[in-house]
Amino acid sequence: MLRLFRPSVLIVLAAVSISACAATPPPPPGPGGPGSGPVLRDWRGVVTAVDRDRYNRLDAAWSLAVQQARRQRGSGDLAATGDLIDPRAQRPSVAPPVGDYRCRTVKLGSQGGEDGLGYVVYGWFACRIEQTPGGLKFTKLTGSQRPSGLLFPENDRQMVLLGSMALASEPPANSYGQRPDRDLVAVLERIGERRWRLVLPWPQNESNLDLIELIPA
Repeated sequence: MLRLFRPSVLIVLAAVSISACAATPPPPPGPGGPGSGPVLRDWRGVVTAVDRDRYNRLDAAWSLAVQQARRQRGSGDLAATGDLIDPRAQRPSVAPPVGDYRCRTVKLGSQGGEDGLGYVVYGWFACRIEQTPGGLKFTKLTGSQRPSGLLFPENDRQMVLLGSMALASEPPANSYGQRPDRDLVAVLERIGERRWRLVLPWPQNESNLDLIELIPA
């Protein structure tokens, strides 16, 4: 036999249904509308404690490395690097265009103290900046030391790179936080009209500050 709900029962059920819907929050909105790019997390929520310490001591790395470079013997023409080795050379509008770059590494300071080379200026290699689902990615394509990592927006004059290092014939480095002995943190700065640098404080080996100069190919 078919039983009909009384009007009072229907009212109670409707009220319960409305209350349940109100208690369930709507899903969060998407990361962006048409034309929006990838949304990166704040790098401070990703960085390891070791690399956070390296970043926080960036000024100390600059100071010690430049002092050693000035008073110790070195390899290459350091004077010809110009603003590359000036800590104050950063300019606004730091975001680099996507594409291929010429790049070279300049190592400043020595982890071996006064007995080591104060600086080493290397030749030019190939690098690239590409747009990935995770954001802008820097990769050094050639050479025996090939850093790679994502670039996180920081402010108008700096981006922060969290990445890792591939050595010799190893495949490209594409992870961060998986091998602490290969992790690195760097700051990207624009130092000319078509010139950028990555500043790596307290590298794992050899120097106290690494600079990677970037010029669009």
